[in-house]
Parts: sequence; structure tokens; C-alpha cells
Amino acid sequence: MHSTTLAQMAVTGLLVALLPLSMVWVSSDENKYRKLVWISVFLTFDLIVFGAFTRLTDSGLGCPDWPGCYGLANPFLAHAEITAAEALQPTGPVTVFKAWVEMIHRYLAMGIGVLIVAMMAVALLQSRKARRLAAQPAQQGAAATAAAVANAAAMRWAYAPGLPVALFFFVCLQGAFGAWTVTLKLQPVIVTMHLLLGMGLLAMLVWFGCRQDTVHHALLAAGAAPQQPSMPPRRAAAHAGPIAPLPVLRTIRWLALAAAAALLAQLALGGWVSTNYATLACTEFPLCAGKLVPEMDFEHGFHLWRELGKTAAGHYLPFSALTAIHWVHRNFAFVVLLLAGYAAWRAWNLAGMTRLARGIAAVLALQMASGLSTIYFSFPLAIAVLHNAGAALLVLLLTMLNYRAKHQYDTAQQGAAPARHRQ
Repeated sequence: MHSTTLAQMAVTGLLVALLPLSMVWVSSDENKYRKLVWISVFLTFDLIVFGAFTRLTDSGLGCPDWPGCYGLANPFLAHAEITAAEALQPTGPVTVFKAWVEMIHRYLAMGIGVLIVAMMAVALLQSRKARRLAAQPAQQGAAATAAAVANAAAMRWAYAPGLPVALFFFVCLQGAFGAWTVTLKLQPVIVTMHLLLGMGLLAMLVWFGCRQDTVHHALLAAGAAPQQPSMPPRRAAAHAGPIAPLPVLRTIRWLALAAAAALLAQLALGGWVSTNYATLACTEFPLCAGKLVPEMDFEHGFHLWRELGKTAAGHYLPFSALTAIHWVHRNFAFVVLLLAGYAAWRAWNLAGMTRLARGIAAVLALQMASGLSTIYFSFPLAIAVLHNAGAALLVLLLTMLNYRAKHQYDTAQQGAAPARHRQ
């Protein structure tokens, strides 16, 4: 691809990121770094939903090369090539509509990449500033020196660069899988990994956002401005409000982890259903092909490295393989429902977790309804996209539940340690 095209695409990514960056800049929120993280969460959620729309409308090859479209920066410039391909195959993988869907998805991904680079840059600059503050010699007395050391410690906590740097490398990996999705012609295992990495990126950003909330509220409790902390906030965080007993929090923490692990497996199964076009392999519920356990070909259905619609030997994939893919995803949903539902029930009346628990319960009900509707209404696009959005929302809520369970458990342990020493 020509360097001019790459430059045009880079400018497009910067322009996409300009609106959310401007919103952060003009925001009245004093903690703009925290605002940047949560806006990135919102846009990543939107990108996942739009990615589902891209996949479900068969637009993944709307532009058959990467990162541009026929070697050009946008479908406007490649209009002649796209229309020629559409004239040859009006319902084929390349049409004007599909090209725009695919490229908008790429532009949104580039914009989020710019936001993550901005997060990383701010974290690295501020952590470097904190190191300089901590290294300054004592020139204004012991009190001023202690305040400077405390301020540096708080800044190191607020702008710890580890997670932003990890997010940068993670989004680069996601971009690589996006490229392989196109160059390997929608190979199911690559597309499924692309989906899982997108969900993983959302989870990492949500965790980061929750961590920044903890920093923000701890600094407020300590009486410091979020941008100019004056004391280490960890002690203040330990008094953020009443929390449940330690054994209860330990149970919630393990339940939340188990629910997240089950959800990860279900996301992989759901991605495998979608990328193999097995959604309508079973068109009734709870039966499939008139049986509770229909004829299924697990060997071909779950062989990972193969072309779309083909077996590893290059033959057409048998329908019984698609049935196996669908049936496993459908039945594993009950495992997720049980674990996530039980975790929500146990967290229902706990301080700081009630709204999350109610949200998880509501999304679980939505997922069951949208999954069944997809079967009974023969895969309508809007319901299928809604089902994918529900999965992303479940990732978001369970990540928040895991964070809060861990944070409250750690805080309760810190509070219990002095009590043991006093005894």
C-alpha cells in the first residue's frame, strides 16, 4: 500500500478520535484522565456491537484487502473497483454497502487505538513527573518534603502505566487479528479470536475505569484534587463505606470469577456459532431436529484450523457438524445462567453491588429472550445484533462485579489485619 494511503488512513483515525478527545478536553470533570478511560469503554462497546453488525451482514470482506480498500484509503476513492465487483456478484462479498460497513468498522477501531495511545502517553508522562517529584532534594523543610513524597506516591498510583501499556499492546494484537480476518478469508478460528480479543479489550478497559474510579473517590475522601493529589490515597480507600463480612466477600469473589470464566467459554462458543453460520442449525427449542440429543458431528464441527464451510480435508462441512456447534452453545448457556445468576443473587443486597447484580439479572433475561427469538424468528438481523450487544454488556457488568468484589475483599482483609494484631 502506498505511503500516501497510509497517511490518509492515519489522519482518518485521528479525526475519529478527535470528537471524544474534544469531549474530554472541554468536560467540566476535574479528572479528565478518568473521563478518557470511560469514553473509551463506551466506544469499545459500540465497536463490538458494530463489529457484530459487520459480521452478521457478511461485510467482513466488503473490502477484500487490509487496511485500506483496494489499496485506497476509503470506499469513495475505490468506488470504481467496488462497483465493478458488485456488478459481477450483486450479492457477493463486495458491494458498496458492505465496503462502507467494513471500513467504518476499521475507522472506529483506529479511533479507539488513538485514544489508548493517548492514555498510555498521559500515564507515562505523569509517572515520569512523579519520579522527578520523589527525587527532588529536601529544600523547604521536612513538612514540604513529606508532602512532595506523598504527592509523588499518589501520582504513581493514579497514573501507573502498566495497564495502559498493556492495553496498547493488546489493541495492536487485536488489529493484527483484524488484518488476518480479511487476509485469511474469514477463517472461523481467526474471526472467533478477533471477537474474543474485542471482548477482552472491553473487559480490560472496564477494569481500568473501575480502578480510576477507586483512585478518584479515594482522593476526594482524602481531600485532594484528582489532578493534584497531596497524599497517598490507599488509606482513604479503606474507608469508602460499609462492606460485607470477609467470608461473604470471599464467596462473591470466587462466584464472580467462576461466572466470568463460564462467560468466556460461552463467548468462544457463540463466536464459533456465528463464524460458522450455525445459528439456524436448530430451529426449535428445547428440541433440535425433533430430539433432545440430535445427530452431531463433533470431530468436524470443533476442528479449529480449517476454511469457512470446509472440513480440515477440504470437503464441505456436514450439517451435523453445524448442529453440534449450535447445540453445545445452546446448552452451555444454562451453565452461564446458573453461575452468573447465582453470583448476582448472592451480591443482590451487598453495598456497592446491588445495581450490578440487578443489571446482570436483567441482561441474562435479555440474552435468553434474544437467543430464543433468533431461533423462532429465523435469525432477524436486529435481534442477532441485540444478542451480541447483550453478550458485551454481560462482559462489562461481570468485569465490574469482579473488580468490586476484589476491591472490597482486599479492603476487608486490610481492615481485619490490625484487628488480629490487637487481639
